[in-house]
Amino acid sequence: MTPVVTCVGELLWDVLPAGRRLGGAPANVAFHLGRLGVAADVVTRVGDDEPGRAALESLAGSGLDVGCVQVDASLPTGAAYVRLDGAGRASYGFETPAAWDAIEAPGGTREVVVFGTLAQRDARSARTIRSLAAAAHMAVYDVNLRPPWTTLDAVSASLALAHVVKVSDDEVAVLSNALDLPAAPAPFAAALAVAHGLDAVCVTLGAAGAGAFSDGAWVHVAAPRIEVVDTIGAGDAFLAAFVEGRLAGRPLEATLRRAVAIGSRVAELAGAMPDYDPPPVGG
Repeated sequence: MTPVVTCVGELLWDVLPAGRRLGGAPANVAFHLGRLGVAADVVTRVGDDEPGRAALESLAGSGLDVGCVQVDASLPTGAAYVRLDGAGRASYGFETPAAWDAIEAPGGTREVVVFGTLAQRDARSARTIRSLAAAAHMAVYDVNLRPPWTTLDAVSASLALAHVVKVSDDEVAVLSNALDLPAAPAPFAAALAVAHGLDAVCVTLGAAGAGAFSDGAWVHVAAPRIEVVDTIGAGDAFLAAFVEGRLAGRPLEATLRRAVAIGSRVAELAGAMPDYDPPPVGG
């Protein structure tokens, strides 16, 4: 039986020119896992305010388990103020501090944990995230750099806990210099995997698709030509599909191909959690 996947970290409202949409990478990944038929829950924290109540209602309405969403009596629900460039690429400004800076550890251990760097900006949430990742059978780390909130120390601590890592081509450019690794995606992924004993490293490459290194081999899959609406949540959809493929035991190329297809589909739609039908396995 496929285990429940726990996605831990930030939950926030993406505030766009057209209005707000619920987001935050861990919640996005959990949402897309649900679309793929994988049970997922979200360990996060919201404020005791209207945005927090709306977030809980939205998550529950999407079919996600909200039993591990904590409510903070004093800190506000998180928000990310999103700016889109002419190509639909997003940049973010964050509400600080926010409730997801104070995530507390839930009871028990989790078999599969997905986590990122941003929610480790506060020591309280960092302790919770790292404890869950350290105890997991499969810890999936989405680097997801958001300067100035994401530090190299947090990246290094996370790499030491991870089994699977996802990184973007932009993040390869930053981390190859910071970690003294090759700058090209394939040798970077191989060197990172060897340095940290990782089972897999996948690199999203935008319009060029994605690549992944696992079991000594690098596989690249091209992306379909699409009309990008925005890239919000596309990487999270990719990661959800990659995790689903790993849990299902599919070959690396098939897993990567479906992940690219799903990430591309989400980039054609507005927001991080759009309504869509995933392409079938092998489709």
